Amino acid sequence: MRIIFLGTSGAVPTKDRNHISIALIYEGEIILLDCGEGTQRQMVRAKISPMKVSKIFITHLHGDHFLGLFGLIQSMSFFGRESPLYIYGPKGIIRIVEIAKELSVYDIDFDLIPVEISDGFTVEEKNYKIITRLVDHSIETYSIIFEEKKGKKFDIEKAAALGLKPGPWFKALKEGKCIVYNGKLITPEMVLGEEKKGIRIVYTSDTRPTDRIANYIRDSILIHDATFDDNLRNEAYVKYHSTAKQAANVAKKYGAKYLFLIHVSSRYKDVTVLENEARNVFKNTYAAKDLMCIDIKKDNIIINYI
Repeated sequence: MRIIFLGTSGAVPTKDRNHISIALIYEGEIILLDCGEGTQRQMVRAKISPMKVSKIFITHLHGDHFLGLFGLIQSMSFFGRESPLYIYGPKGIIRIVEIAKELSVYDIDFDLIPVEISDGFTVEEKNYKIITRLVDHSIETYSIIFEEKKGKKFDIEKAAALGLKPGPWFKALKEGKCIVYNGKLITPEMVLGEEKKGIRIVYTSDTRPTDRIANYIRDSILIHDATFDDNLRNEAYVKYHSTAKQAANVAKKYGAKYLFLIHVSSRYKDVTVLENEARNVFKNTYAAKDLMCIDIKKDNIIINYI
């Protein structure tokens, strides 16, 4: 599992920070969380193929979160993409995709499939699911929660009590299949226990501190709005954003494993002030930077730059 921050700026980009976009790379599939202006150039720098992007989630319809769609879609067409592209977003996303098609003077020869999301909307795949939950911003805005599905723990003692010995039937039962062993039907429920913990990533998008996503944060990698330092908490409240300290309080209160600060205002040339402010509350805090790459290895993360 890999996270690449393609853009980490607030509403206005800087020479060091692109508009918001995050790439999740999981088992060869690429999922984009937001697609701000300039995303495709950042993908070139990160050596991410647009042809491998299967899904794009737009958290809300402020321009810094979706205006990169138009160029990216056209480039996909230039490259001869054939596989469908799913674009998820709040009410209005269908019209935006229609506009993208209308503006292009080139034929788009692959299926663009816009899907409107809502609070609790879920995309289920074999090895993961993605959930969208409303947060507290000035317009309809959704957090994006990625949860890896690891399956249930195999109870060796229960298997032994049923007379099962190690073999290919173990794998079948782990995969949720029933087997017949020595003439006896054995179902997965007879040998499987609680769900194994997989990777969980919670991206808040733009928001004030909120408890609407509290149940998802424990043991997660939390990517949280940190537009301002805490001296500007009143401005953050009025503009429906969070401070770095507030993000850290959320991480600490709800038991995140790591915190990454994102959507940094262009007024901060050096994000050390935000990182230090948050670390005073929550130690495992990092200020996300463009082209920061996080490799997730079981319970640890490795941070590099591309």
